[in-house]
Amino acid sequence: MCICVNCHYVDRCVTYHAVEQQHQQPHLTETPDFEAISPSINVNIRTVGDEIQMEWDVVGCESFKRETGKWAKLRPGELVPT
Repeated sequence: MCICVNCHYVDRCVTYHAVEQQHQQPHLTETPDFEAISPSINVNIRTVGDEIQMEWDVVGCESFKRETGKWAKLRPGELVPT
């Protein structure tokens, strides 16, 4: 699971914006203005039939500031990305 869903900066972060792009998800903001320090991203690659799927998860970041449920507060009623 991406640690970003519980990060204070999720709605401003350039790195999370890129993760949203990779997952073809709507952006929390169109103009992120926060540059994360040393984010670590796991990329899981799998094939389904002839299709190659990639899942990006931020698993570490020096800028991480815990705010439990931050993503859910911004998108009430939506399923939190896993």
